[in-house]
Amino acid sequence: MPDASQPYDVIIVGGGVNGAGVARDAAGRGARVLLIEQGDLAQGTSSASTKLIHGGLRYLEHYEFALVREALKEREILWGIAPHIIRPLRFVLPYRDGLRPRWLLRLGLFLYDHIGGRRKLPATRSIDLTRHAAGAPLQPQYVRGFEYSDGWVDDARLVLLNARDAADRGARVKTHTRAERMYVEDGLWVVEAADDRGHSYRFTGKSLINAAGPAVLDVLHRAAAPPDYKMRLVRGSHIVVPRLFEHDCAYFFQLPDGRIFFAIPFERDFTLIGTTDQDHDGPLDQVHASAEEIAYLCDGASQYFRAPVTPADVVWTYSGVRPLVEDGSGKPEAATRGYRIDLDSDEGAPLLTIYGGKITSYRHVAEHAVDALAALLPALEGKCWTATAPLPGGDFPTGGVAALKSRYALGHPFLPAATVDRIARAYGTDARRWLGEAKDWEALGGEIAHGLSVAELRWMVTREWTRDVEDVLWRRSKLGLLFSAEEVGRLRTRLGAITPALPA
Repeated sequence: MPDASQPYDVIIVGGGVNGAGVARDAAGRGARVLLIEQGDLAQGTSSASTKLIHGGLRYLEHYEFALVREALKEREILWGIAPHIIRPLRFVLPYRDGLRPRWLLRLGLFLYDHIGGRRKLPATRSIDLTRHAAGAPLQPQYVRGFEYSDGWVDDARLVLLNARDAADRGARVKTHTRAERMYVEDGLWVVEAADDRGHSYRFTGKSLINAAGPAVLDVLHRAAAPPDYKMRLVRGSHIVVPRLFEHDCAYFFQLPDGRIFFAIPFERDFTLIGTTDQDHDGPLDQVHASAEEIAYLCDGASQYFRAPVTPADVVWTYSGVRPLVEDGSGKPEAATRGYRIDLDSDEGAPLLTIYGGKITSYRHVAEHAVDALAALLPALEGKCWTATAPLPGGDFPTGGVAALKSRYALGHPFLPAATVDRIARAYGTDARRWLGEAKDWEALGGEIAHGLSVAELRWMVTREWTRDVEDVLWRRSKLGLLFSAEEVGRLRTRLGAITPALPA
């Protein structure tokens, strides 16, 4: 077994948004960091969200005011450090007779506007759906509603960019590597791990952070540590259909059973609809939308849109398991989205476990976790810095995406508008590092399909830990919605010819 010559200050198990966020924060404070992920970065829950940076309007009716306030404060912070992968989005909430009264909706939106320190995002307003563009696709009984602000995020790339920044600051990131056994020996955590290519490793660290999301209790079991909380695993499923409307607003819809769901513009030509809330008791590597969930979302959408939505319209589904702290809620949609952090140093080496959380609050969770650990680890210097330092490619103003796209379009006129838009929003200013001075596809190694070049693919492999076509098509991008079987085969061939430059 290879053995690291020096112990790490922090070993993190879990390459989702919390693990990557902790790795970034700790590495930026001077710690020697190792991040271990058994699959690809963001392969689980963190790439299966509803793609929203939001306070969680519906949590107000469950009296989760502190949770909502924290998330609302984070919206504009995250937009500021990642304006390429995060953007403001206006949501239309149609009023529906017989459900939540109009005064209650208006009160909730008033609180939503004022408890989180909103500065740049536009305020809520009442709208007449017979005149508003968002009313045209809806059934005629919906005549009044509200319009409010939240944000959209490329969730998988948010995880990736946190890990990338951590690595740029000295962290070691090992994907496709499973922490098999963890124990304390001579005052250090020992992590015995194995990768999917048959190599075994023995790492040592001064502290261990369990950021394994839905697998948090399993990791504690492997570390022979008792859990402090019970977890409730709740599956959220989403469907994607051809675009249902032409405007750029999203919808917040209510249903008679008390649940809510969203319909969001997605990847230019599609609409994303979700999510469901179902208790999940199956394996974590077999998380799929059930036929009942697909039918539920189609039926819900059909209660609002003029054009019915049927399972035959669905072009893609995805599901994720949310690890929620068990709070005794009867319904899964009522379970808390809050997080808990437990720090245990009884064995002589700190073990910090993150329970629960939501993607909008990940940076604050990481700050809280590293602050807690800093009292025990001299290597962690200073205070949290992540609220102002841009993520890779995000070093431009929040209103600067249009200007960035214009520069890419002018400098590389052979790129289609859809490709320019995708590149700017995925990579921000970092796209210049692989676009170079290219004036045609040949200068980028050729186009594989749908605006994906060999140069971009090489960047994904050498700088973004990409291993297979699934990583490329569904996490580094959503080009899987466009690629044919023949094009996937072409991509697989090109991918196999690129040698990773990232250290093992």
